[in-house]
Amino acid sequence: MTAALAEKNGTHAAGPSAPQGPPPAAPRRRSGRERAFDDVPRWQIYVPLGIYLVFTLVPFYWMFLFAVRPAGSTSLVPWPMTGDHFSKVWNERSFAVFFQNSMIVGVCTLFATTLVALAGGYALARFDFKIKNGFMLALLCSQFIPGALMLVPLFEIFKNLQMINSLGSVVIAETVFQLPLSIILISGFIKNVPPSLEEAAWVDGCSRFRAFCAVVLPLLRPGLIAVGSFAFVHSWNHFLFALMFLSEQDKQTIPVGLNTLIGADSVDLGALAAGGVIAAVPVVIVFAFIQKWLITGFSAGAVKG
Repeated sequence: MTAALAEKNGTHAAGPSAPQGPPPAAPRRRSGRERAFDDVPRWQIYVPLGIYLVFTLVPFYWMFLFAVRPAGSTSLVPWPMTGDHFSKVWNERSFAVFFQNSMIVGVCTLFATTLVALAGGYALARFDFKIKNGFMLALLCSQFIPGALMLVPLFEIFKNLQMINSLGSVVIAETVFQLPLSIILISGFIKNVPPSLEEAAWVDGCSRFRAFCAVVLPLLRPGLIAVGSFAFVHSWNHFLFALMFLSEQDKQTIPVGLNTLIGADSVDLGALAAGGVIAAVPVVIVFAFIQKWLITGFSAGAVKG
């Protein structure tokens, strides 16, 4: 009877309690920034992004349109498509040679900048010396010096070394101007690697160089990809050094080759657009494959070690 009354009143008689599951997890407390982001109407986010994409993609579409539509056509749709402009700049305007020269300069600058920046960044990250702070300040101040101011001294140096009209002069100039920022970035990456990892390798009998190659270097992959890609893209697109130090046509790079398509009285827009597409394709491919490593590398280098 007591049990019936308890059941009628919505309670249970005292007895062995039924097994209960784990308590429900407490909901995660959102930060103020997340709550503020959720309160923003979506159109206020998508509309500015859409406008930005329009201003970014329309010039690329316009260049592609001129490159693939027949000469004399005014259609805004790339149909019918033609490859005559690409064939013209690649075969008649020596863009095959320009492309090869640009690739040589870009790859050599990539490796030279990465190797020298790796050595300099390691020295700044792991060693203490008297002029360390002054050296870092000099590296930072060098970023305010435009490359045009150094053209005359560099030209005289390369002239005395008999390196004028040589791709090596462009590689050296590009490497020198890429090194300050690259050393600073690599130094930040190495500071994020605990020195105890190297010390443990020393205890196991590794030399400093072997410990660096076996322990530190694999952890620097995002940083190396970021620095190397930045050096490659800058040397690929740079116009000034190639224009000043290379005089023969068979030694010129793509930026200088594009300049030759602009005549005094007329401009072949189709050939110029096709050359622009050829110049942009390698950079787009590089960033398409390394974008994850590039973002990770630059974010890691921005963190104080």
